[in-house]
Amino acid sequence: MSPEKKDDESKSSKTTKKLATKKTTATKKTTATKKKTVAKKKTVAKKTTAPRKTTVAKKTTAAKKTTATKKTTVAKKMTVATKISAESKTKSEKKADSKSKSKKLKVESPDDFDWSMFEEGIEVIEEKKIIEFEKLIDENFVDTYDENVIQGTVINITEREAIIDINAKSEGVISLNEFRYNSGLKVGDKVEVIVDIQEDKTGQLVLSHRKARTIKAWERVIEAHDKETVVTGFVKCRTKGGMIVDIFGLEAFLPGSQIDVKPIRDYDQYLNKNMEFRIVKINHEFKNVVVSHKALIEADIEEQKKEIISQLEKGQVLEGIVKNITTYGVFVDLGGVDGLIHITDLSWNRINHPTEILELDQKLNVVILDFDDDKSRIQLGVKQLSDHPWENLDSKLKEGDKVKGKVSVLADYGAFIEIAEGVEGLVHVSEMSWSTHLRSAQDFVNVGDEVETVILSIDREERKMSLGIKQLSSDPWTDITEKYPTKSKHKGKIRNFTNFGVFVELEEGIDGLVYISDLSWTKKIKHPSELFQIGDEIEVIVLELDVDERKLSLGHKQTTKNPWLIYEKTYAIDTIHELKIDSITDRGANIILSKELLAFVPKKHMLKEDGSLLKKGDVANFNVIECNSEFKRIVLSHLATYSKKKEISGKVKKEKIDKSTLGDLEVLVDLKKKMDDED
Repeated sequence: MSPEKKDDESKSSKTTKKLATKKTTATKKTTATKKKTVAKKKTVAKKTTAPRKTTVAKKTTAAKKTTATKKTTVAKKMTVATKISAESKTKSEKKADSKSKSKKLKVESPDDFDWSMFEEGIEVIEEKKIIEFEKLIDENFVDTYDENVIQGTVINITEREAIIDINAKSEGVISLNEFRYNSGLKVGDKVEVIVDIQEDKTGQLVLSHRKARTIKAWERVIEAHDKETVVTGFVKCRTKGGMIVDIFGLEAFLPGSQIDVKPIRDYDQYLNKNMEFRIVKINHEFKNVVVSHKALIEADIEEQKKEIISQLEKGQVLEGIVKNITTYGVFVDLGGVDGLIHITDLSWNRINHPTEILELDQKLNVVILDFDDDKSRIQLGVKQLSDHPWENLDSKLKEGDKVKGKVSVLADYGAFIEIAEGVEGLVHVSEMSWSTHLRSAQDFVNVGDEVETVILSIDREERKMSLGIKQLSSDPWTDITEKYPTKSKHKGKIRNFTNFGVFVELEEGIDGLVYISDLSWTKKIKHPSELFQIGDEIEVIVLELDVDERKLSLGHKQTTKNPWLIYEKTYAIDTIHELKIDSITDRGANIILSKELLAFVPKKHMLKEDGSLLKKGDVANFNVIECNSEFKRIVLSHLATYSKKKEISGKVKKEKIDKSTLGDLEVLVDLKKKMDDED
């Protein structure tokens, strides 16, 4: 055998060994794959697809390699085939074996040879068969690891559980408690379930209908909210601020304001009833749902509202229903459009609250008074539908006529008197009394009082009337000079205080002023309240009278004698009095001279001879250093009592010293003369 043939045989054997090794490896891989596939039925589709994809991928790779090295690979494979055929020819003695080998490795053409099967050692499955297999799996097999909602069939019902077939490797069980809402559950019913437990301790598949129902219901709720579709719900119970509604098995909240377009006062009428709603709000985080029945009603009446608004005109009379009542007016429903009747437009008569003449849900005719540009705010009236009471007022009434009426309203400035239905006149507070001192209207009349008045002015066009009460009596100032002449003494009642005095009423309509300086002879007064109270009766003397200005000046201290005429004599300056200190202040001491008179001792004048100060209760001599009737002040001094004595004694001693000195000088002069004569 030539070396070339040996080389060819060795190469051929090596190639055969490589192919055998690859086939063995592929066989092992295939066996492992099949075992895994049998062990996990639930992932058959996925596992089958995976090997297919792997095979296709490897096939693609092999094709790419074949394309990339097309010439080399073909040449090598042709060489191998030639060598194999040559070997079969040399071994012609083994015809049977040669025929079998030639059948297995027979290749008509290099292009038709299945290199994938040759390299991988497995048979390639057709794409069509794979697709059909996957389709069958998707249609018939249920993945219990998936958390999606599954349609199941009830195949058996026990005392506690329902057996459900979901087309899995085993049936599942569900507690009958989850079907309390469905008492008619029977074998063959289709139910929605979800896999709750893959396998419990007994190996049983546990399903949940309640969870599946919740998931499905939440999906339906979201869909209804997104599409704004109308849903039907069951009103279960009341709660704070609204009601609880069952929607697709979920509890939703229905606010009280969303039940109807008008306020609802009786919620119980909606309990245990099916109603249509629109889902208006969803909270994904807390799984909260808010529904509205009002939104459906508003949508229905929106068209009516547009039609009504387009036809609105001022002066138009419409029928409405009282929707809401407030302190300032009434809201009326005109058929989808709300209008406001102000309290002043309800009646020609004065009313304190709309409930006096109207009630909720009452039907009434109204007239359109005004509205804004978009007709969203409509002003209505009721009293305008009837004639104004002024038009029915007696045409013979004139100024000066006496009329009777009832007090309807009180104000600080006066009172309104209703003399006829819907016709009022004002009595100003200044027209209630002849008194120049103005007071509140409440001091004269009360609401509901029947009073007689005099017409002061009447304006039928403006529909205004002024009335008076004081005109029913004569003016007290007409003969005041005779009643209250100057210097005459009278008694009066204190009606008011001011900073500068008090007003004293002598009689109804006659007030006089007592200035603060005319209240007391002896006391210094900062405010009249220090001496008197409102309502006190005091004596006064007429000091001055001005009839034209209606002013009366009075005095109170003038009713008694002026004590200063006596005080000025008794407590003359430089007179000394023995007195007792009543009280001590920071500035000095106070001494009571009489019931109305108080004297003051400055602190520096309280010094005693020993250098100490006088104390409360001490009795000592005091010198009067000031007595002023104008300022009502007496000032005393203890220091002056002994300081003046010292001054007097000092003067006497000085005079004596001076005299003795002069005498001594005269003696000296005489002695000098004698001495001169002797010389």
